[in-house]
Amino acid sequence: MSQRDLKEAFISNLNGTTLQEVGLGSFLTPLCLISRGLILTLYHQARGTLPLPLPLISHLLLDFCVLILPLVLSCTILSDALHQVILGLAFIAGCVLCYIYRTNSHRSVRPPQNTVSTFLQSHVQFNQLPFVTIFRVFVNVKTAISILAVDFSIFPRRYAKTETYGTGVMDFGVGAYVFANALVCPEARGKNICGSKVNHIVKQLLSVWPLVVLGMGRLVSLKISGYHEHVTEYGIHWNFFFTLAIVRVVASVLLAVFPASRAWVIALLISGFYQLVLETSGLKTFIIHNEDREISFLHANKEGVFSTAGYVAIYIAGVQVGLYVMQPRSQVRQWLKALFNLFLGSFVLYTALFICQTLVEPVSRRLANLPFCLWSIAQSLFFMTCLGAADMVLLFSKRRSGCHLVPSSWNPHKKKTDSASDKKTSDIERHCLVQAVSRNQLLFFLLANVMTGLTNSIVDTLGCSSSFSLVVLLSYMFVNCLVIGVLHHCGVTLKFW
Repeated sequence: MSQRDLKEAFISNLNGTTLQEVGLGSFLTPLCLISRGLILTLYHQARGTLPLPLPLISHLLLDFCVLILPLVLSCTILSDALHQVILGLAFIAGCVLCYIYRTNSHRSVRPPQNTVSTFLQSHVQFNQLPFVTIFRVFVNVKTAISILAVDFSIFPRRYAKTETYGTGVMDFGVGAYVFANALVCPEARGKNICGSKVNHIVKQLLSVWPLVVLGMGRLVSLKISGYHEHVTEYGIHWNFFFTLAIVRVVASVLLAVFPASRAWVIALLISGFYQLVLETSGLKTFIIHNEDREISFLHANKEGVFSTAGYVAIYIAGVQVGLYVMQPRSQVRQWLKALFNLFLGSFVLYTALFICQTLVEPVSRRLANLPFCLWSIAQSLFFMTCLGAADMVLLFSKRRSGCHLVPSSWNPHKKKTDSASDKKTSDIERHCLVQAVSRNQLLFFLLANVMTGLTNSIVDTLGCSSSFSLVVLLSYMFVNCLVIGVLHHCGVTLKFW
């Protein structure tokens, strides 16, 4: 077999992992965020100042070691010890949090028994969408890690994309990416349509040209370079950029006709009707078993074309969640209620998923069937809940320690504007890797794709030892983070439209 055939075989015919293992991974990123926040809090208490010395280098190294390194290790050499890693991080974070709480309790004149109730009633302020920004950033980061790691033997095969049925970590990544885009789309932000609906639809058609160009660029580059492809993923000519473009346009048309406040009904109808068609017609058999891809464009790209229906449903559901999260809230108690409702939504959808998998069929990313839609949304809501809970822990730590400079979604409400404090906060955010990726998310995604292609052309990914594979992956992620961090530090935002 040629090297290309070997690589294609390496990522084919896989069955995924369990729903529980994918869910367990949702705890790692929040614990990393808490750990980063607590490290900065302890430094501030010890030295009385932030940012760290040599901020551009020190904060990049801190963020890389605390936020990126654990994610790389958890999907490589520590994948079989994920439980222990999460429990260990949780124990250390809990001990540090108790230390901060006790230390500041001795300094505070406020009665300890009133601390929690006062915290719940307190008001918060924020400059970015609470925990939504972090969700979108880490979906991007995990995608960047996985698209290269999957070509190395050190990456567990159960985490890779499944062939037809199953739940791999990368399968969730695809659904989560679509869901993340929907959270901040104009419809989710409550922007009203200006002018006629026809003009609005035309505007949306024109707005996706960068995705179409990127899709064409990827298609041409793959065919010219002879880069290995997993044909049953999207088809011969189709790719994820085309799916994103079609989903964006179709969703915009639907939400121009129907009210966005009832987006969940539209999502349910689309996914339910698509599943009904799969069950009652020959469509499922055609997608899975028909191997004659030379008859027509539809035959060549059947997975990419028909799975769009499922991704549209996920996107529209994301719009509904975005509308809910963006409702005005100012108290900690209100945000905790919102987090509880997201968790409750996740629980209900997981229950529906269990019923669907029992009575209908298992999850299939290849089909983007109803169980896949339910799983993608349920797991996204659960991940968002975990990230929101981590942000709440950091807010409590900031309030108790008095260190308001630690990066997080929320800040304690200030009655008076403090220009010096605001300047320091802005300086901290200028060195924050999360803010850097958030600023240029599409560029980060493109950079990761280009770096993945270059790495595969230089390195024999299948023949590497575990240690060398880990060095390559960490170097690859460090270059991605360094480029995006420098751009953010320089205040550069690269837009493609």
